[in-house]
Amino acid sequence: MAQVNVHEAKSQLSALIARVLAGEKITIARAGTPVVDLIPHRDLVVVYGLGAAEAEHDSALFDGGDAEINQLFYAGNE
Repeated sequence: MAQVNVHEAKSQLSALIARVLAGEKITIARAGTPVVDLIPHRDLVVVYGLGAAEAEHDSALFDGGDAEINQLFYAGNE
């Protein structure tokens, strides 16, 4: 893992980005103390239907709330 100071990072940002994209790990330090790691951006991937093959459940278990818990959360807010 390479470590560069803030001044070097400012003047060599394009080269540092190219190195990160090539797989190198780079840390930017201030006064010798690491403060930031440069990492490549990754798009968010959302997977739908992940639990589609899971066992059935009784949805009534999740409907409504326990009266005591409702009292704790909503007492005086009605």
